[in-house]
Amino acid sequence: MNLKNSTAILLLLAGRVLAAGATAEIKVDQVGYLSGSPKVALVASKNAASEFTVRRASDGGVALRGALSAAVDDPDSGDRVQAADFSKLIVSGKYYVEIAEVGRSWEFAIGPDVYGRAWYLAMRSYYGQRCGTAVDLGSEFPGFKHDACHLEGAWHASSGKSGPQASKAGWHDAGDYGRYVVNSGLSTGTLLWTWEMFGPQVRGVKLNLPETGNGTPDILNEIRWNLEWMLTMQDEDGGVWHKQTSERFPGFVMPEKDKLVSYVVGSGAEPFKTSCATGDLAAVMAVAGRAYKPFDAAFAAKSLRAAEKAWTWLGKFPKVTFRNPQAVSTGEYGDGNCADEALWAAAELYRTTGGAEYQKYFLAHYAEFAGSVRATGPQSWPNVANLGLWTYVLGGGKDAEATGAIRKASLAAADQIVDRTKANGYRISMTSRDYIWGSNAVAANYGMQLLVANAFQRKPAYVEAALDNLHYLLGRNTFSLSYVTQVGANPFRHPHHRPSGADNNAEPWPGLLSGGPNHGKQDAAMKRLPADTPPAKCYLDDQEAYAANEVAINWNAPLVFLLAGVGTAR
Repeated sequence: MNLKNSTAILLLLAGRVLAAGATAEIKVDQVGYLSGSPKVALVASKNAASEFTVRRASDGGVALRGALSAAVDDPDSGDRVQAADFSKLIVSGKYYVEIAEVGRSWEFAIGPDVYGRAWYLAMRSYYGQRCGTAVDLGSEFPGFKHDACHLEGAWHASSGKSGPQASKAGWHDAGDYGRYVVNSGLSTGTLLWTWEMFGPQVRGVKLNLPETGNGTPDILNEIRWNLEWMLTMQDEDGGVWHKQTSERFPGFVMPEKDKLVSYVVGSGAEPFKTSCATGDLAAVMAVAGRAYKPFDAAFAAKSLRAAEKAWTWLGKFPKVTFRNPQAVSTGEYGDGNCADEALWAAAELYRTTGGAEYQKYFLAHYAEFAGSVRATGPQSWPNVANLGLWTYVLGGGKDAEATGAIRKASLAAADQIVDRTKANGYRISMTSRDYIWGSNAVAANYGMQLLVANAFQRKPAYVEAALDNLHYLLGRNTFSLSYVTQVGANPFRHPHHRPSGADNNAEPWPGLLSGGPNHGKQDAAMKRLPADTPPAKCYLDDQEAYAANEVAINWNAPLVFLLAGVGTAR
């Protein structure tokens, strides 16, 4: 851990008064609160306090005064927490919370569309992750650019082929430069769902991409960059190779400086492609087959053909799993059960085509995954059955027994999540066990789960609990830290992200969600934390703390979904 990062964290953990006169003891969503939604700040201070004041940032004038709630203990953080409820304040503007015995909070906004900028940055972060092309964030972020990278690829011996292979498009998966079909599946699928569920909210947002202005909404323009790469990973027989990476992780260099060979990596034995990757591609391309049809019918048709070919292959090879071949040490994304990917693929293909074959498969297998829609443990890259179950209902599935069972389970789980969120000291849906590698994505995926339930049955409590998880990610947490780079007054600044660590910019690349607290502490930096550190405090804003502070496309995706959905799902 370097000295600069250590000093920053020590100040943060100590709760001292930070820059701009704000204190970490008062926790607010540093982006803001929707005008008509509940508005709560949280206070964790050793100083006893009973009242709070909300002041206008423009002149310091009093906007509202109120009483703090009784303190509650939050075992996951070790904090004793009070709430400052200022929901009655609905006038748009910028504010801060002040408590005489404690200090003042970071500034935040109140308004009808406070999350627009955060959504733009979170979604545009994928442009920054583009592989195979030069990237330049432009005058808005001068100096945030890199040259074309990873233009040459090759077949790895494990793929069943040899020689050079074109390396084209896709997103760098995380803080490294690998590309992984399985993780791309969940990530791209979640982003496509954002378009399908909240299209009116995001349709007109310009992401300032090279493709901007081509007649296709920019969210779909950006998603297509990754879809194009996924298509290159499909063999003629319909099967899909698992990943395209170097044999080992590169050092902290800019993308174009990474000269390790980018290999297409397979299973190492016949049929060389894998079932989970093939199922994920089938599902995602089926969604693309309907999403792009109004804008590029030819690409939509190409995507659907790829989905159908993948489905045919999956029927022949349903259980081909993946483990890293010898000498390959990049991300494995190994999954011992690909039946959930097959269920998702069947549901999306049925929704797109109405084909009887796909519904027959879905109805024959959906009950096996009834327990996947639950109050603990939302969807993740190894567990995508939820997406299959939900899309059958969202797409108007005709079997009343199936749709009824899925709705009932989804609403019951959402009700339990709401109750747990209300009882949590930090008003989040997380359990003690949820502070794992990528815990911030767990919080965001709970939010996604709640918004899907809200699509089944409108219930303000679902949206409010989803917002609570968003508030946590944007600063209302034990550290009073926005977990999204360059978002909020006090964002984390040292992600495990090679472009952020290797460039000459003082700040990290914008719009990236930190992995978040992780009680597993699987890296050397994290292991230096005391053994009895509460799970919600197992975090360091340090580049070396990859188990807590890496970024990843599958973590940003539910954040994009959540930011788009909370303003439209009411």
